[in-house]
Formats: sequence, C-alpha cells, structure tokens
Amino acid sequence: MTDQARGAESEIPGKPTSASRTTLSHIMTHNDTNLLGTVHGGVIMKLVDDAAGAVAGRHSGGPAVTASMDEMVFLEPVRVGDLVHVKAQVNWTGRTSMEVGVRVLAERWNESTPAQQVGSAYLVFAAVDGDGKPRSVPPVVPERERDERRYQEAQIRRQHRLARRRAIKELRERRAAEGIED
Repeated sequence: MTDQARGAESEIPGKPTSASRTTLSHIMTHNDTNLLGTVHGGVIMKLVDDAAGAVAGRHSGGPAVTASMDEMVFLEPVRVGDLVHVKAQVNWTGRTSMEVGVRVLAERWNESTPAQQVGSAYLVFAAVDGDGKPRSVPPVVPERERDERRYQEAQIRRQHRLARRRAIKELRERRAAEGIED
C-alpha cells in the first residue's frame, strides 16, 4: 500500500517508522536470574513490554496499553553480565491499535564481540484517552523495504489473530448450544 493510500485511511497525518523507533538497554544482574542461573524470561518480557510501550506511546502521541502479546520467542539464554538491547518499532497501525515488533539482543558487557539476537516478540497496543477509552492513532508510514515487509507481515498476523478469535468464539457458542459447560 502506498503512503498516500495509508494517509487516506485516516484523518490523522501518518508518521514514519523512524519517528517512534527506540532501543532500551539494560545490564543483567543476579537479581534477574531464575533457578538455572540464567536471566528469567519474565525479566526479558518486562523489558520487551517497556520498550514496546514507549514506542506505542510515542507513535500514538499519548497513553497506550498492552492489548496482547502475539509471540515471544527466546532464541538463546541471557546471562548475568549481559548487556541487553531491546529494539522496538511500530510495524502496523489500525484505527486505534498498533503492532509493535521487538528484537532482543545481548552482548557481554566486558567483551567487544557483536551483540547476538536472543529473542523477538510482537505486541499489540491500544491507544487510550484519559478515561481509558480507545482513541485514534496515526497511520505508520514504512520508510524502507524492511519496514514495508514488516507492515505486510503484521497484517498477516492480524488476520490470524482475528480468525483465531472467531474460531474460538464459534466453538464456545456451539458447545454452549449443546449444553456443554466449560
């Protein structure tokens, strides 16, 4: 979809992908570990949500709340002493919601080796007003080929989310009609 077509979908002017992109960095300590001595997945998930929330708030120009986390993939363990970089950007926008893609990288704080990707996630945020009601968000305008690919992939994930939600609702309605209680 062209930038002009995206802008026509909304009365709010679009914002380029780079306008809200951010990186959050944090050194992992012993306080962050699980029983195996590696960094607890929940610690990484909180950093992911923090970075994604900052990006969603920046893009939407105000408060945005986590609506869902589609996928959180842990590729490698994170260790005490790792410098973790959480990179986030808006991939796609709807009328009041937006998908934020997040990459998690880790590097040893005292080595000069390149950071390695250790995780990734996709979160959906809803923009809200002061009363917690949904509010409109500006369309995201992909700037690079990579941003356009992410936009298209986010649309596929959205279609899958909606289809899954419909299928579950239909199943529950069928079971209720058959008198089966959950």
